[in-house]
Amino acid sequence: MLSVLPKKLAIVDLETTGMTATSDRITEIGILLIENGEVTEEWQSLVNPECTIPVEIQALTGITDAMVANAPTFEQLAREVLARLEGCLFVAHNARFDYGFVKNAFRRLEIPFTADVLCTVRLSRRLYPDYPSHNLDALISRHQLTSHDRHRALGDARITWAALAAMCRGNPAESVTAAIKALLKMPSLPPQLSPGVLDDLPEGPGVYLFYGVNALPIYVGKSVNLRDRVRSHFSSDYRSANDQRLSTEITRIAVEETAGELGALLREAQLVKSALPLRNHRLRKNRQIVFIRLTDLSLPAEMVPFAEFDPGKTVGMYGPFPAKPRAKALLQRLAADYALCWKALGVQQTEGACFARQLHRCRGACVGAESMMQHNLRLLDALSEHRFPAWPWKGPIAIKETHPDHGWERLYLVDRWCHLGTAGDEGELWSLFASKHADEVEFDPDVYRLMRKHLAQSDKSDVRVIAPQRRLPLEQ
Repeated sequence: MLSVLPKKLAIVDLETTGMTATSDRITEIGILLIENGEVTEEWQSLVNPECTIPVEIQALTGITDAMVANAPTFEQLAREVLARLEGCLFVAHNARFDYGFVKNAFRRLEIPFTADVLCTVRLSRRLYPDYPSHNLDALISRHQLTSHDRHRALGDARITWAALAAMCRGNPAESVTAAIKALLKMPSLPPQLSPGVLDDLPEGPGVYLFYGVNALPIYVGKSVNLRDRVRSHFSSDYRSANDQRLSTEITRIAVEETAGELGALLREAQLVKSALPLRNHRLRKNRQIVFIRLTDLSLPAEMVPFAEFDPGKTVGMYGPFPAKPRAKALLQRLAADYALCWKALGVQQTEGACFARQLHRCRGACVGAESMMQHNLRLLDALSEHRFPAWPWKGPIAIKETHPDHGWERLYLVDRWCHLGTAGDEGELWSLFASKHADEVEFDPDVYRLMRKHLAQSDKSDVRVIAPQRRLPLEQ
């Protein structure tokens, strides 16, 4: 049954000084090398983290500052570790943790490292969906495994391998194969792409661009994990019809890393609107967008075309709506629910009573049975959930985003729901603030929606108001 596994595996487990791969350090590493289902090597080493191990971590792992004081640093072990991992599927329990620490340790030494990764937590969830827990202790109990040296690197690597073997033996081969293939998103590259094109893709957030024979991209996408997302386009068992078309057209792939998901979303929207990729159907410029304006209750509501909308003047504005027919359809639905007049809504142009009045579903604004003021007070209530929100800050804001692995930051300057630009530091931010104004940037409904969503869900400590009257750049 172990024949369903890839030929060469490296089962990896680490002990560390904490939980953050970018700032904490490795204190012990254990590696089991597996070939054709057999253990060919067991290797472990304490690692001098070159910092103090927190007391609570020492209590959990049993690894003390004294134990690692004379141990080799990761820099001294790097080539030895790299030689063992090279060409192997990287397997770990909660693999994002272990792989993140190893990748960051290599990155600090400017050594490139990328591997296909299999997480036994995720594999267990797929094969045993009815079980509530999939941590190592749960797997030890479920599969009746023998546990030695828990919370030490080699001991936990041995348990991970035993659990993986038990999962393979306890399930049909086709189920295990399908689960592993789905988790790995194994790519099947089209022949016109070079075999190594996916090897060095970053694993962080950003945008990717697929090019055909011309200089402009044929498709732009975004992801919080560029490597996984790009590879998924070429996973033959899971491709969409669009992916199948793309695979025959792509001649080149480019990526741009961003600090986080917001940066990726903003860059994707910008690229789609500027480059107009053939295979992107969302996020294109839509000049048919309209708003509904109701500022004077004594007058009928009116449609406002996209070109006339000013995000700085939002009183009485509702929308945006993709096109005039969609806005009219909404008004017709609201008319039925709130006994509104089709003529007063601008949905019907006719003499005398409107169609809704003839059906006894209008209170008579069309025939003078009620005033426009009375009618529009109900319309205000009906449109309340579609109200365009006023900008809730006194001026522009800077939204900070930090890369999950590298730790570098980006600052997005936003005013009146418009993205004015992206800065790499405070100096660039102030240059943007001095040179860009919301009146000079065209309102983008897609950016507006993603900004509303992000600001509703984000940690407000990363949102800072620009204070133009002071040279202190940011203010809560």
